[in-house]
Amino acid sequence: LSEYLPPVTDDRRPVIEMVVEEELAQIRVAMRGLRPAGAYDRVFNDECMLSFDTPFSDGGLYVSLTSYYGYGAAHVASESHRTGNKLYVHLKWTKVPKEAPVDVAAPSRMAIGGQGGFQVDEEKFDVLKESTLVLLGGEAEIRVPLPCAELPELVIEASNAAINHTSSLAEDKVAAVAWEAEVKESKYAAELVQLPATKKISANPADWACEETGMKENLWLNLSDGHIGSGRRQWDGSGGANGALNHYQQTRTTHPPNGFPLVVKLGTITPQGADVYSYAPEEDTEVTDANLAKHLAHWGINMMVMEKTELSVTELNIQANEKLELDKITEAGKELVPLKGAGYVGLRNLGNSCYMNSVLQVLASTAEFRAKFLDNAPAILSSAPEDPSADLITQLAKAAHGLLTPAYVDAADDGEAYIAPRMLKQVVGRGHTEFSSARQQDALEYLQHLLEMLQRTERTATSRLGNHALFSSLFRFSLEERYEAGGMVLYKTAPGQASLSVEIPLEMAQNKAEMAAYEERNREKRQKLGDGTEEAVAADSEEPVVPVVPFEACVARFAAPEALDNFRGRSGASKVVRFKTFPRYLVVHMRRYYIDGWTPKKLLVQVPMPEQLDLSTLRGEGLKEHEQQMPDDEPPPAASAPPAAITQPDETIVAQLLSMGFSENGCKRAAVAVNNASAETAMEWVFAHIEDADFND
Repeated sequence: LSEYLPPVTDDRRPVIEMVVEEELAQIRVAMRGLRPAGAYDRVFNDECMLSFDTPFSDGGLYVSLTSYYGYGAAHVASESHRTGNKLYVHLKWTKVPKEAPVDVAAPSRMAIGGQGGFQVDEEKFDVLKESTLVLLGGEAEIRVPLPCAELPELVIEASNAAINHTSSLAEDKVAAVAWEAEVKESKYAAELVQLPATKKISANPADWACEETGMKENLWLNLSDGHIGSGRRQWDGSGGANGALNHYQQTRTTHPPNGFPLVVKLGTITPQGADVYSYAPEEDTEVTDANLAKHLAHWGINMMVMEKTELSVTELNIQANEKLELDKITEAGKELVPLKGAGYVGLRNLGNSCYMNSVLQVLASTAEFRAKFLDNAPAILSSAPEDPSADLITQLAKAAHGLLTPAYVDAADDGEAYIAPRMLKQVVGRGHTEFSSARQQDALEYLQHLLEMLQRTERTATSRLGNHALFSSLFRFSLEERYEAGGMVLYKTAPGQASLSVEIPLEMAQNKAEMAAYEERNREKRQKLGDGTEEAVAADSEEPVVPVVPFEACVARFAAPEALDNFRGRSGASKVVRFKTFPRYLVVHMRRYYIDGWTPKKLLVQVPMPEQLDLSTLRGEGLKEHEQQMPDDEPPPAASAPPAAITQPDETIVAQLLSMGFSENGCKRAAVAVNNASAETAMEWVFAHIEDADFND
C-alpha cells in the first residue's frame, strides 16, 4: 500500500495539545486569509479528495480551513506543503454498536424509510465524534481539541463551518431513502358505471368464490357488474387464474369502449379502505377510489363492518422484499460466498448507478487501467489541480487505488468490501443531462461518454500519465464497408468505432424443441385452469423456457450481406461489413431491445458468451485484383426515361423521429429511404441503419 500512498506519520513533528500563548501566536499567523464557509460554499468534510478515507477511517479526515477540502492522513502533510495551507480540522468519528431493540414493528406500507416503511438505513451504531484543530508546517504539530474558547473567534467560526456544513457530496436521501410507491385516483372512479344490483355480495368470506374456477383466495370484485374473479396468474404459476382480468376483457366487447376496469380485492376491505386495481390499458395499476364505500354499498357490502382476511398487494410486496437479499443472490438463487481483497473491492450503488459501477469494474479489470491509473497514482495525485474533485484523471486514479489495492477491504461495517465513487460520478456527469441525474442509464452509452471524455483529457495530461498509449484508444477500431452494385465495388472506411452492435436472431435458437414443449405444457395448464380442476390450480410452477441463441449466430448475422434497394442509382446492390482494424478490447452491444407499436420492448433471450472467439474470418481485405472499383464521384448511369424527381422527406415523419431523439439528418434519410411510407416504417429503417457510418450524412 505504501507504494501508492506515501506514509507521512513517521516524519511527523512532535505533537503539542496544550494551548499556550506561543501556540496561539502561531495559529494567529496561520489564520490569515481564513473565511468561514458560507451556505453556498462547497465543503468536503466526509471524504478525502484523493482517496476514499472518511472521518470513520483509522486516520480520520483533515478539512482545510482555507479550501474546505478534506484529506486523509496519508495525504494531508503533502497537501499542506504543496498549497501552504496550515490550519485543518481533524474529524475522527467512531461507531459504537447500539443494543438491539426488543420490540420492532413490522413494515406496514410499501415504503423505504419513514414511519411504517422499511428502515433500511436505521442506525445500528451511536457515533462518537471528535474534532481537533491542527496546525501543520511548523516545528511541531499543534493540536487543540474542539471546542476551545481560547482560540481566535475567526478560527472558531471557520472550524464550526468545517464541522457542521452539509457536505458537497451529501446524498439526496429524500429520493433514495424516503421512496414510496405512489397510488393515484383512477379516472374512472368519479363517474363509475354500475349496473343494477341483481345480486348482493355476502359479507361472509366463506361464500366468496371465483365464478369461473371456483377458487376461494385472491378474489377480485368488479365494481361495475358485481362479477367475482380470481387474480392474475403470475409468471411462476402462482396467483390466480386470470378470472377477473378475462372478465374485464369481455366487458370491453359488451360495453365498449372502456368496459368495466375497476376491481377491488375481497378480503382486504376494511373501514380504512381496500386494494383497488384498474385494468384499463392506460392505467393498469393499483389506484384509489374516493367513492369506494358508495360503490361497495351498491353490492350490499358495508365496508365499515368488514374485517381484513387476506394480505393486501402492498403487504405481499413487503413480504417478498423482506425475504429477498438482493446483494447475496445469483440468478440461480444461490448465496454467494464473500470474496474480498485487492482487485475484489465492490462499488456502492449511489442511486441507480449500476450502469457506472459495471463499466468501472470492467475497465479496472484491464492491465492498462492498472498501469495508467494505479502505477502512476503518485504522480497523478501529487499534480492534482486546485480542485481535485473536478479532475477526471485524479478521480480515476483514486478509483484505481480503491479497487485494486487492499486499502478499503475492511472499511465497511457489514464485512463487505466496497467504495463509493461519488466524486467520479459527479465529474463524468457534469454538464450531461442524463448522467448528472439519479435516473437509470444505459451502460454502453456511459462507457462511450466516459471514453470520449478521457480521450480529450488524456491529450492534455501526458506528463501526468507517463509514457502510455491513450487508454481510450484500446477500444477504438475501424470497419470496412464493401458495397457492390452493377458488377462494381466500392470500399469505405468507418473509423472511430467503440462498440460492435449485433442483432440477436431468435430464429437461430438452439432449444426450439424445449420452447415448443414448454408452450404446449402452458397451453394444457391454461385449459385445465379454465375447467376449474383442482389439479390445475395446484400445479407446480415451472421455470420459463426462453430462446438460447449462440453468440456465433449473432456474429454471423452481422457478417451476412445486407441487400440494398438502391446504391448510387443502382438497384440490386449489397453491403458487407468487415473489420479493417481490431481493438485491444472489443465491446459488443447485444441489441436486446426492439420496437413494437412505438413501444420499446426487451427480448427474453439467453446468449451464452464463449470464452474464446475467432474473428479472423471477418478481417477486411480491401480491393481485390479481380474487382472493378466504382469511382467515388461517378454519377448514376443515364436512364432512357427522364430522371424521377428527388424525393423530399416528409416533415411530419421527420418531426416524429426527431421527438425520439434521433439526429435531423438521420431522420431525413430515413424518411427518404422508405419513400415517406410512414413514421413507423421510417423508425424501423433508423434502427436497422443507425450504426452506419454515413447515418448522419
